[in-house]
Amino acid sequence: MALAQLKMADSTGMMVDESAPAVAGKAFLELRNLSKSYGSGKGASAVLKNINLSIREGEFVAIVGFSGSGKTTLISLIAGLISPDAGDILLGGTPVDGPGPDRGVVFQSYSLMPWMTVRQNVALAVDQVFREQSVAERQARVEKYVAMVNLSPAMDKRPSELSGGMRQRVSVARALAANPQILLLDEPLSALDALTRANLQDEILRIWEQEKKTVVLITNDVDEGLIMADRIIPLNPGPGATFGPEFAVDLPRPRDRTAMNHDPEFKRLRKEVTEYLMKVGMAQAGEQSNVISLPPVLPNTSADFDVRKAQRAETAPAITPIHYDRYVEFSQVSKIYPTRKGPVTVVEQFELRMKKGEFVSVIGHSGCGKSTVLSMVAGLAEISEGVVLLDNREIANAGPDRGIVFQAPSLVPWLSAYENVELGVDQVYPHASRQERRDIVTHFLDRVGLADATDKKAYELSNGMKQRVGIARAFALSPKLLLLDEPFGMLDSLTRWDLQEVLMDVWSRSQLTAMMVTHDVDEAILLADRVVMMSNGPRARVGKILEIDLPRPRTRKKLLEHPDYYRLREELLSFLRDCDQH
Repeated sequence: MALAQLKMADSTGMMVDESAPAVAGKAFLELRNLSKSYGSGKGASAVLKNINLSIREGEFVAIVGFSGSGKTTLISLIAGLISPDAGDILLGGTPVDGPGPDRGVVFQSYSLMPWMTVRQNVALAVDQVFREQSVAERQARVEKYVAMVNLSPAMDKRPSELSGGMRQRVSVARALAANPQILLLDEPLSALDALTRANLQDEILRIWEQEKKTVVLITNDVDEGLIMADRIIPLNPGPGATFGPEFAVDLPRPRDRTAMNHDPEFKRLRKEVTEYLMKVGMAQAGEQSNVISLPPVLPNTSADFDVRKAQRAETAPAITPIHYDRYVEFSQVSKIYPTRKGPVTVVEQFELRMKKGEFVSVIGHSGCGKSTVLSMVAGLAEISEGVVLLDNREIANAGPDRGIVFQAPSLVPWLSAYENVELGVDQVYPHASRQERRDIVTHFLDRVGLADATDKKAYELSNGMKQRVGIARAFALSPKLLLLDEPFGMLDSLTRWDLQEVLMDVWSRSQLTAMMVTHDVDEAILLADRVVMMSNGPRARVGKILEIDLPRPRTRKKLLEHPDYYRLREELLSFLRDCDQH
């Protein structure tokens, strides 16, 4: 029976999951009929409505949800940073009516003092909470918690000298050093690469086991919840967001990522939570707009365009046949950077052939040269050695025959969504009529679900909407090669799932050749015909290529149910794990 079916109302009206051990016994943190709105009068916007939750001491609870569903508002209410409009928050039976050192908060942004060292940033909290202790005692406490997050060697470094993962470790150390009763984590790992994220998950779990803290984790990653939590609770989107059904995570600890990939209970839970979130997401999306048809006009980057132009001029051009099996060819491609200590080879003899219309994902740990490879084929970075061919032509510089979507969408902020796409369309369709160009722009904005936002300025759009504009612009160029550099890396999982579906749909209709850099194993399997696994840098190479022989069209639901999915996932996870160990 699904866990969602095991809920009942207790005498207080709170929804209780009988399968979850967390609600047995006395509650440590209680949220009772909590509501929060912003604005006033007719302009008021309800964010949270009648939120009820009971957490026992020492429990680890993960709350997952959509961007804009009110997750950060919920954490801010528990932290006492904002006040509810209605309802109560009780911590250890005492009402929460403001911030206090009994709650340690770690946000997605690091919030470190840039001019202070690691030691000084952690000491800020310690000196405030433990004023009565001697200087030696306070110093010892700082050193203890810096050591706990494995940052002792960086004790006297400033934030600018640290990686993103190290900065987040400082935030965790600072929160723990204040000896809070409960640790509130608001998507602290979402901006980190997969390896750093996994390592920090392990650090937080180790500290949780050691310190026996109660933890509330806000996350958009289902796997993160399954790795870390005792319970997963979805927060359904608003207005007036409410909790969905609770899912008890009864998986033995410690939880090994590779071993869990074989665990039937992990697979069942993963499928249930994912399908529930997808169902909610589809209900939110509503019906798609009627997409306008594309006009029969070719871009000036197309080989067929040159042929037709020559035919109209009654000339007979020498037509080089398309080599479909090596439409894109990397031949012994290397990238070498000069440094004070001598040249450093980042990518060494990268070899790959791509078929016309093929979708290839490139995966590997941070620093393995994935984005460098993409930059070289885009013409944005000089090729040190070797050659890249696209449709029989050597790539020497950037051009409109390659459409690029970056992790951070590079839109002109004062232009509308329509105008940002129009910039590219005007460049590759100068021979088309004004109406034809208008139809092309409108078609692709409709395809990515922005029919109602075409006139909005880029700065008015959410990150997910901006990324949709970037995808629409890239497809509107009708490029020979579509290049995607972690285009969904800054988005929450649910927005990412939605845009992956959009990308697959538009790609399947356009049959473009595509190359995508990602650190997300599931994304790589879902989208690609082949996955190129890169070894760690420096001197990164193609380590292994995995064929994804799964039927198309693909959906996340079909993927979770396919008998080969977890085998393919295992191969990618094992490769990344082996790279991490060398």
